[in-house]
Amino acid sequence: MTYSEKPADTSAEKVEAALSRLKTALDQLERTAALKLEDDVSSAELEEELAIMQDDRGRLALDLDAALARVSALEKARDEVLRRLDGAGAGVAAALGAAVSAVRRVD
Repeated sequence: MTYSEKPADTSAEKVEAALSRLKTALDQLERTAALKLEDDVSSAELEEELAIMQDDRGRLALDLDAALARVSALEKARDEVLRRLDGAGAGVAAALGAAVSAVRRVD
């Protein structure tokens, strides 16, 4: 081997080593970019899911408010019906009491 061949071999080895490091770095960059893209997609999907859940929560809150208002209206109607039934029952009892008194007087 001559003196002039040795530096060429060393230079070629250095170039090969540098190319190998470059290829490794590019592969790592591609993997990192792919992971970043996946993270971005996952984040977008999570944000979309969160928005859907917030919409559902708002809709459910409105439904709950409407249901509570209906319960309140039904309770008021029930109370009114009970008041009227009590009044009707008292009227019937008074009428029966008057009828019984009238029958006793006739006897």
